[in-house]
Amino acid sequence: MRGLGMCGGRALAWCLALGVAVAAPPAVAAGPTVVVAESRRQAVVEELRVSGTVTAPRAARLSPAVAGKVASLRVDVGSRVVKDQVLVELDAELARIELEVAQAGVLQASEALADARRRAADGRRLASSRSIAASAYEALQSEVRADTALLRQREAERRGAQARLERHLLRAPFDGVISAKLTELGEWIAPGDEALALVAERGLWIDLQVPQAYFPRLDPEVPVRVRLDALPGEALAARIERIVPVSDATARSFLLRVGVAGDALPMTSGMSASAVLRLDAGRERVVVARDALLRHADGRVTVWVVETDGGASQVVERAVQPGLGFDGMVEIVDGLEAGVRVVVEGNESLRQGQAVTVAGAR
Repeated sequence: MRGLGMCGGRALAWCLALGVAVAAPPAVAAGPTVVVAESRRQAVVEELRVSGTVTAPRAARLSPAVAGKVASLRVDVGSRVVKDQVLVELDAELARIELEVAQAGVLQASEALADARRRAADGRRLASSRSIAASAYEALQSEVRADTALLRQREAERRGAQARLERHLLRAPFDGVISAKLTELGEWIAPGDEALALVAERGLWIDLQVPQAYFPRLDPEVPVRVRLDALPGEALAARIERIVPVSDATARSFLLRVGVAGDALPMTSGMSASAVLRLDAGRERVVVARDALLRHADGRVTVWVVETDGGASQVVERAVQPGLGFDGMVEIVDGLEAGVRVVVEGNESLRQGQAVTVAGAR
């Protein structure tokens, strides 16, 4: 059998008469393939993007309680310490001598009180047999009371000397990391002189600067997503811890403090961060997928709408007025109603009224 290549023009009728098979003409393409999504009406969310800084809940410049020469410096910049750990030790030789003197005074007063009590006990027995005058017995009792008071005084002096000796040790007030070392061995430091800087590593906050116009719309239930420089591709859920109602007069903003769950995150005090606050816009509008919008050089924004007539699909261009964008969607203020199929893939080179093949929806 011969094909159509030998049966062209006037020979076609002759080929048909001879029973030669004629191939069917190729099918006409139904137009470019597109993917569509349906516009819908829903509550609009405003995504407010702000920047901020990671802040430690505790940061302290440590200074000694007494003056003295640095005898031991047990930490360096970057050292991690725990609460009550000794960081700096001052020369305490004189303080130890004072403590020894105070302890000797306590011992002396204790012995004097014991002797006074023995003599008072003897006086009680003699007074009961009327061997001594009542006034002499009263004098012995008065001596016991005086020696008791003296012992209390000496014990207080000993505690004071012990406290002064303890204050020659500079201890960590909380767990953290040493961020600065401001003294060295052999230096003389006094109360008020900064020796070390300590910053807490756990329970870090992120302080955000929010424009003051948004203050009435914020509450602890507003969802927050945070991004860190150390985790550029990951958004972390955060919670609002504090809304500080003090506006910065120069920046026209106020402080919003948020917390991120987990102490193992790669962030440290001073690191920059950004956040997205999801605020209810207080309205419902038609929304479409962001990919449906085409922005033109003359400022127009359009979408391609798929219309079906008798089983055939074609596209029609519509000018729209976009609003807020959120979650990959865009609010449509004007130009489109809900329940319309718009092209979200393959819409780059379409023409008005062009036939298309809908390959799927999303």
